[in-house]
Amino acid sequence: MSGGNNTITLTTSEAIVRWMIAQRTRLEDGTEAPLFPGVFAIFGHGNVTCLGHSLERAGDALPTWRGQNEQGMALAAVAYNKNRKGRQIMAATSSVGPGATNMVTAAGVAMSNRLPLLLFSGDSFTSRIPDPVLQQVEHFGAPTTTVNDAFRSVTVFWDRISHPAQILQSLPAAASTMLDPATRGPAFIGLPQDIQAVAYDYPTRFFDTVVHEVPRPRPDSSELVEAARLINEANTPLIIAGGGVHYSVAEAELQAFASKRGIPVVETVAGKSSFLGDDPSYVGPIGVTGCEAANDLAAEADVVIAVGCRLQDFTTGSWTLFTNDNTIFVNINATRFDAVKHRSVPVVGDAREVLRELDPLTADFHAADAWKELAAVKKAGFREYLDAIGTPPADGDPLSYAQVVRAINEIATDEDVCLAAAGGFPGEVNNGWWSKGIGTFDCEYGYSCMGYEIAGGWGASMALEAKGSDGDVFVFVGDGSYLMMNSDLYSSVLTGHPMIVLMCDNGGFAVINRLQTGQGGEPFNNLLADTRRGGPSAEDLVRVDFAAHARAMGCNAEHVSTIAEMKAAVERARSADRTTVISCEVDAYTWTEGGCSWEVGVPEVSELEGVQQARAAMEKSMTEQRRGL
Repeated sequence: MSGGNNTITLTTSEAIVRWMIAQRTRLEDGTEAPLFPGVFAIFGHGNVTCLGHSLERAGDALPTWRGQNEQGMALAAVAYNKNRKGRQIMAATSSVGPGATNMVTAAGVAMSNRLPLLLFSGDSFTSRIPDPVLQQVEHFGAPTTTVNDAFRSVTVFWDRISHPAQILQSLPAAASTMLDPATRGPAFIGLPQDIQAVAYDYPTRFFDTVVHEVPRPRPDSSELVEAARLINEANTPLIIAGGGVHYSVAEAELQAFASKRGIPVVETVAGKSSFLGDDPSYVGPIGVTGCEAANDLAAEADVVIAVGCRLQDFTTGSWTLFTNDNTIFVNINATRFDAVKHRSVPVVGDAREVLRELDPLTADFHAADAWKELAAVKKAGFREYLDAIGTPPADGDPLSYAQVVRAINEIATDEDVCLAAAGGFPGEVNNGWWSKGIGTFDCEYGYSCMGYEIAGGWGASMALEAKGSDGDVFVFVGDGSYLMMNSDLYSSVLTGHPMIVLMCDNGGFAVINRLQTGQGGEPFNNLLADTRRGGPSAEDLVRVDFAAHARAMGCNAEHVSTIAEMKAAVERARSADRTTVISCEVDAYTWTEGGCSWEVGVPEVSELEGVQQARAAMEKSMTEQRRGL
């Protein structure tokens, strides 16, 4: 209703929803779309009677999707937003208390991956008259503190609305922060239960349609000139493609830049599928989950051009990878915080625009033919290794992760998306999956979040639908992550967003068992066989029937034992009307090799000789660490 004087009287919740509907975004292809295409929601006291009511009234203008677990639905939002390259922002809302804190992990995923995510949670009453309310955690010396303060460490924007007028500043500020490449990340807004219900006369212009566009900051001219000088003087340059290449939609510019100059390219986990696997410039993945080919080049490079890269420890091998003391980093990044890491020469700006402006300044540069030839030889050797380990096993031999990844990669199209997360799969898909399409790979390894896989697959499937893609989402998940979070299998069936889940059972947390024993420890509490057991599992280990479990949640499911059976199952899954789970058993001790050093905490003293040896090896490898901030 009208409040007069160009105002409209709405509750705080109604105003939030109306404002969200009015926000539009310009996509990378120039078309417009809703900035907030929907809201994932689990309702409870704190968000059902006000925000929930407003979302119900909004209908298709702001679709609400029911989650099964607050963490899972927020992870689905992260995957959706990542697939849309940060230009659309799926939101999520929970009730107070445990509903809110369940979303903290998802916020951490978005924060570490520099991805937008808008979260609303119910909060305690600002009046404090009903205190303590159900699910309220009281802080004796800080009565304004609630569990929602836990989001402060995992968001780039945090606010608690204590007056209905505050959203006039808070909502636009949150949107701006989430869309700006220099500050992009998750935003949290706490909504006290009484404030959600309060009516206020809002200016009608607050609900005018606004079309947002992700800014593309241009680089400083002096930084650009210095970067060009270093590139032009390089002998053995190397490009590292990070996740920022995707978010800037700079893939074509980077491909052209590398090809014209004969510079080899390696990719981080987040940057994977910036190049096609058969691109002549592309060598392979770098770092701990990378390959020897890429890491060998990194050790010899004199100028490393990092594009949209956080230089995380898995990329740098805990900074042991770049053993050339004279290596210079030219760091192209929208965020100065990242651009200056480890004494890098910074070029702060949008990756696409920086590459376009660097092009004429380095037009006459070309890497030495010998360097380019060495990269090609290294890549060929890597491919031969993958061919060998990816060959289907002999009858009766167990499958390996590498064989599963190779089998699906062979039958994938250029629109299919490969999705994985924590555990053993990041190293396997990062090496074994050779991209057939640009931007078709999502391995969450910034936060390495177990449970992202199935929830993320749900969100990615929704994003593919929004893009009008005919591709399928292939979710690679181990039994550990599956057991940790699987309820969004049902979400995908309920909402009609299918995916194909490759559920590989290796009998526990096998990759952590590998780390445990590889550092000299005894197998303990990781593989199911090494876990304290009782009841029916005391004598004979009880294993999960994953196919039966998936069928119970409405999925199509089957168990396979061979690569041929797996490929046939995938073909059936492609024509199915719902999610299909294909389970198989894989060997717990067979892994794709490669990688480099990684610093972990190994005890300085131990009774175990294996731990002593591991400590000595760790100390030796860390003598090669590049020192810096």
